Amino acid sequence: MDLLRHLRHFVVVAHELHFGRAAELLGMAQPPLSQSIQRLERELTVELFDRSRRQVRLTTAGELLLGEAEELLAGEGRLRNLMGQVRAGELGILRAGVPPETPAVTLRLLLDALTARAPGLDVELHELTSSEQVRMLTERNLDVGLVHHPVAADGLRFGAPVDVPLGVLLPRTSPLARDREVTLAALAGLDLVAAPRATAPGWHDHLLDVCRRHGWRPARVRPARNPEFLFGLVLAGGAVAVEPATVARREPRIAWRPIADAPLAKRTSATWPDRAAHPAAPMFGQLAAEVLAGAEPAPPAPGTPSVPAARPWPVLFDTTG
Repeated sequence: MDLLRHLRHFVVVAHELHFGRAAELLGMAQPPLSQSIQRLERELTVELFDRSRRQVRLTTAGELLLGEAEELLAGEGRLRNLMGQVRAGELGILRAGVPPETPAVTLRLLLDALTARAPGLDVELHELTSSEQVRMLTERNLDVGLVHHPVAADGLRFGAPVDVPLGVLLPRTSPLARDREVTLAALAGLDLVAAPRATAPGWHDHLLDVCRRHGWRPARVRPARNPEFLFGLVLAGGAVAVEPATVARREPRIAWRPIADAPLAKRTSATWPDRAAHPAAPMFGQLAAEVLAGAEPAPPAPGTPSVPAARPWPVLFDTTG
């Protein structure tokens, strides 16, 4: 027996005290409505309406049931609304991973966008490398992440990718900083400062391959996990880094110059498990792409062209998932 359906019929009849008007409001014929009420009465073994007179009246059982039925139906409505919010990813806890180098302003914009879209969603941000995120997503210890491509992993779905142009970070006192742009071959003899390979193996190998193909074989690859350490190694001399323009904003003694001969961009996208994904994961991916695509680039050095926020160059690989 569909008790809730019969109770809904009962509540309308109880308010109208007229089976014809109630049937019209419910969009059904009167005979099926009368049968529904009779079945409810048989189920509860009581009479809910006094039909002995020309006017329909509630019995004592009907009067008592009306308040309980309205409360039960209101609770059902709240329950359906709650589950609808869960399905839409607007409630619950979302465990999200972001790369350690993500700028504070980007994190704030992303969190603000999530709060505006789903104020009831509790977002737990974790600072994790791409490799760590892929592992935790596979183990189902993370719901969604922001990773750098290329990514070699099965069972993951990827959101819209965002390509950020890369350039060379070098001391402002370097002779190379006087040029508008730098070729990779001009970096011969210098070390490369980059995140350890274990943090994002696909991207690390791709970057070194591009450098070699364009005439620069770094003498050494110096690992740096955080921007401050990276800046220290670059400012010490003998090393440069290949990063987005926004990184240079953090250190005024660092210059950013576009790469002339090897258009290079870092592709980032949200990723989440392909099966039994968190309902909020696609929303996180969409908002993350919007925030990353709209990130303001660092101001260009005097005499150099500005760096557009949109993708200016072809990406040298394509792994959209």
